[in-house]
Amino acid sequence: MTKRFNTIDGETLMTMPLKPINFIIENLLSEGLHILAGSPKVGKSWLALWLSVAVAKGEEVWGNKVKQGNTLYLCFEDSQIRIQNRLFDVTDEATDKVNFCTENAMLGGDLEERIVNFIKEHPDTVLIIIDTLQMIRNTSKDHNYANDYNELTILKNLADKYGIAILLIHHLRKEYDKDPFNRISGTTGIQGAVDSSFILVEDTRGSKVATLSCVGRDIDYREIKLERDEDNIWQIVTDSFINKDVLLDDIVILLSDFMKDKEYHKSTPTELAEELSKNRDDNISPKTLSKKILQNMSELEECCITAVIRKSNGKRLIEIFKNRVNRDDGMTTP
Repeated sequence: MTKRFNTIDGETLMTMPLKPINFIIENLLSEGLHILAGSPKVGKSWLALWLSVAVAKGEEVWGNKVKQGNTLYLCFEDSQIRIQNRLFDVTDEATDKVNFCTENAMLGGDLEERIVNFIKEHPDTVLIIIDTLQMIRNTSKDHNYANDYNELTILKNLADKYGIAILLIHHLRKEYDKDPFNRISGTTGIQGAVDSSFILVEDTRGSKVATLSCVGRDIDYREIKLERDEDNIWQIVTDSFINKDVLLDDIVILLSDFMKDKEYHKSTPTELAEELSKNRDDNISPKTLSKKILQNMSELEECCITAVIRKSNGKRLIEIFKNRVNRDDGMTTP
């Protein structure tokens, strides 16, 4: 039997409805494996604790919406009394959706099995934080590139399989580097295996003012200036991120309003973008418009709108139908 690659051409891919990236923290932390690294005592664990509580309670993180669900904080360097004391600092009231464990488990031992069992017992789990990476690694192994990459791939596969985010807390090298990501302890296999890296560096030791540098496969590079308040919560001061790729309005609402007095519309993405940009302060990009339509097909259909993106005579076209409900069977038809 002849073996071949299972390929897809670019034209088909650009007209194919696909689910958008699932973010646990909007525009910041997606499904997958991530690493948060910083110097000792910089406040990584305080940040990890606050994130686990905020996501479990459905509270925004620095103005970004979260996907609420169960969180698991594996705080292997702490005790329950220390976690309790810190909880009283970061929240007035915790929730039973945030879970803690101080009992250590090893990667390649029973850590993976325990994570899977926790997810099965808590099927709405969205975020697992492991504090720290060093605590779950086999110290007898040679930490070369291949071993670093392979070890972390085990956790990445778990995150991808169950549609969750796993955040590893890690350390930085002492040596200074202009590129903060070069300071992550270990080989570049660690950075290669994760979906995004976050580096927390204090401006001056003990100042409680730090910069969180962020880079990843699904996020733009950004720098977030933070300050730790009297409750040890990292509050945002400034953020370099400008979201150029997301419509200011929900695409579903935008097209629903546009089709309010229409049954059918056909145009190029550029023409539709110009139509939708009328009476707005911003101009909608045709590429962004096409992408958002493809990624929200199901949501549009729930609002009785069907959109089709196709090529005709060398031009890309968007066709939009307002569905009519058949009262006999409840089905919708264009």
